[in-house]
Amino acid sequence: MFTDFPEQSRVTQLLQRSIERNRLAHAYLFTGGSLDELEGVARTLAKTLNCQNPTRRGENGMPLDCCDACDSCRRIEELNHPDISWVRPESKSRIITIDQMRDLMQTVNLKATAAEYKVGIIVAADRLNIQAANAFLKTLEEPPPKSTLILLTTESSRLLETIISRCLRLNFAGEAAHFSKDQVAWLSAFGDMAAKADRNLLARYRLLGLIMKRLTEQKEIIEKALTARSPLERYDDLDPKMREKLEDELTAAVESEYRRQRAELISALQWWLRDVWLQTLVGGADMLCFPDLLATAKTIAQRISTTDALENIQHMDRLLRQLNSNVQEALALEVGLLKLKL
Repeated sequence: MFTDFPEQSRVTQLLQRSIERNRLAHAYLFTGGSLDELEGVARTLAKTLNCQNPTRRGENGMPLDCCDACDSCRRIEELNHPDISWVRPESKSRIITIDQMRDLMQTVNLKATAAEYKVGIIVAADRLNIQAANAFLKTLEEPPPKSTLILLTTESSRLLETIISRCLRLNFAGEAAHFSKDQVAWLSAFGDMAAKADRNLLARYRLLGLIMKRLTEQKEIIEKALTARSPLERYDDLDPKMREKLEDELTAAVESEYRRQRAELISALQWWLRDVWLQTLVGGADMLCFPDLLATAKTIAQRISTTDALENIQHMDRLLRQLNSNVQEALALEVGLLKLKL
């Protein structure tokens, strides 16, 4: 439901007003700091447009929020609604290919089978390769009636201008707002360990172990959740070719979601290191991304220079770029963490 996103009320209210006034855009570009949150709002919009028992209706009778309980809402939540399409980067190349976009365009142009609105959601749209983006332009500019396309990105600067110009762009609130309570709890444990540890190689490897353990747990959770949603778990008599296709899609979805959550973890660490840098400059709790973690940030700041603190942020920026390529994960994390001055 839209009420599940109180920090994004400006965006959700705009979407609701657009629905009520029959001015829903043919294509949206959602930009923000968290793909997970962007996906949540996009999924809620798809539910609301097709909800069978909406909790709110406008003066014109249009639904303004979904019930999260009807058959349509449940199927959209479980990613198995025939009229709601999701496109994600492929696992090996980490790009969205022209074949994926052709499949999406074909699906969007077919008559809806169980929905009022057809919705296409492109996750990490900045990973569209040039061929896929160019092939998508005409459909993006003039999708069929009763359909909307939603592009999601945390890196809008990587999108082609021709894509951006064809979408209504909605910017989601604050960078700091997107970190979940679970992420902040993990970061608190990381900060405590870093603040209490000796400044030696063994302590640094303990911190690396904490990161690797967290990533392993995240991947296991992702695999379990996406496998449970896959049609592979519901149908035993699938055609071998269809089974192989679904297995490949599941593998790709797991890898894509894992990479996204890994990037969020490193990004959270980078923002905490920014707090440390701010402490070396001015102290106090103003402008902090994680004010509740001030104590550990201050402890680290007292034993490193402003130059070292700034270099720590730059190391994390390089690490994020490396992890976007096909670099070996463990090696990149090890090198990146050993360069930090804590």
